[in-house]
Amino acid sequence: MTEGLQQKRVVVVGAGWAGNGATYHLAKQGYDVTLLEAGANPGGLVAGWKTARGQSVEAGVHGFWYPYRNIFSLINELGINSFTTWTRSSQYSPFGLEVESPIFQDLPRLPTPLGTFLYTQFKRLPLIDRISALPLLYALIDFDNSDEAWRRYDFVTARELFKDFGVSARLYRDSFEPMLLVGLFAPGEQCSAAATLGMLYFFILAHQPDFDVVWCRGTVGEKIFRPWVEQIEKAGAKKLVNRRVTDIIVDNNRAKGVVCGDEVFDADAVIFAVGITGMKKIVSNSHSLQSRQEFRNLSNLGAIDVLATRLWFDRKINIPRPSNACFGFDATTGWTFFNLNELHDEYKNEPGTVIEADFYHANQFLNLSDEEIVQRVQRDLATCIPQFRQAKVIDSSVIRLANAVSHFAPGSYRYMLPASTSYDNVFMSGDWIVSRHGSWSQEKAYVTGLEAANLVVDYLKQGKPAEILPVEADEPHIQIARSVNKIARDLGKSILPNFWLP
Repeated sequence: MTEGLQQKRVVVVGAGWAGNGATYHLAKQGYDVTLLEAGANPGGLVAGWKTARGQSVEAGVHGFWYPYRNIFSLINELGINSFTTWTRSSQYSPFGLEVESPIFQDLPRLPTPLGTFLYTQFKRLPLIDRISALPLLYALIDFDNSDEAWRRYDFVTARELFKDFGVSARLYRDSFEPMLLVGLFAPGEQCSAAATLGMLYFFILAHQPDFDVVWCRGTVGEKIFRPWVEQIEKAGAKKLVNRRVTDIIVDNNRAKGVVCGDEVFDADAVIFAVGITGMKKIVSNSHSLQSRQEFRNLSNLGAIDVLATRLWFDRKINIPRPSNACFGFDATTGWTFFNLNELHDEYKNEPGTVIEADFYHANQFLNLSDEEIVQRVQRDLATCIPQFRQAKVIDSSVIRLANAVSHFAPGSYRYMLPASTSYDNVFMSGDWIVSRHGSWSQEKAYVTGLEAANLVVDYLKQGKPAEILPVEADEPHIQIARSVNKIARDLGKSILPNFWLP
């Protein structure tokens, strides 16, 4: 490292996947990086902590899907053994078991989406309903993650999309809306069709193994972020917690410092790596950011409430699959439950059963007492697996997370920020930032952190850019279909009047 590199100061705001990713790469390139975190622990939504009894808890269990190529590469670089083996999943409704998913990579690979269609084991959904999804394939081909495609589909709700393409009412109710409730965390009438297509394609339909998933063998905060932060600090970065950003100091269209109350951190470049809710709070306090339309427009974006519960039962209960999604218990809420005895090292030898149950779009639950919530969770669990009815809850944790996860509402794309801003040296990252990479959720957050770091490298002309692994290429038949579709669209634009709404 040269003296010149050390003099380049970068301030990164937010210590989740995006912020840690940007910080780690820039520190390795010799930059003087200061990582500011508003909370007491790095990790953002995946930060874990201990209860009064010393039990590990976190803000919901997070899966790591087959397409998370960049996160898996990071874990290999860190040399940590943090994941389970590939696991099978189930889906329940109040009527019982609905769906079981195999480990798709273990089965003969078929052209997408045949493997997903044929190998998924539906217990009650009739074949005629599943076939009604076939016309929807055109929308998946037409949506290529381009800016034009986002603008074409973002004003449409997911419910409208499925209706317009002839998806049956039962398939929507029993399959697609449950996916939305646990994937985009909201019912179909509240989800952008563009975000829906992006999410479905990345996690399920791009390639047969995409729905395969592993889980962290403990809290993500303990198993991944703690050793990662140790490496970040060894690389020379400074991590400061309990620092709430209130403004930036701007001179000649460049950020010169980041303000946290009475503290000022000098900067040659700034990366914001916080969620929508956190960014809106920063903007509300920042005279500099409020002066720009792009940041004022963030008031049009929203976030969704999540409820994370962890219950300790007095006996062992036979749970067929370690991870389970549930639908139909509440009209606008989806939830998942996990057998932590099987997933987490800490609970392998627990005499009883430890369950994590997480509820998404949980607005109506947040004002309930802990006791009411625990009773409801046990009742719902017993509907899926009757053995829970006789078990006794001996300990519990309830975590309310208001406005915690990004809401990809219809029409929201136009207000989301790209990685580069109107300030020369202020860059953005996070799972809600516009990116052409094609990833989603934790992988997208991490990738956008690397993309922001690369913009800093390019702007300050020091160091090497991070290598970002692209999503796996479309299969040949999908590439051909998209090429033909693009030719047809371009031809249509040249000969047809432009008076239809996008």
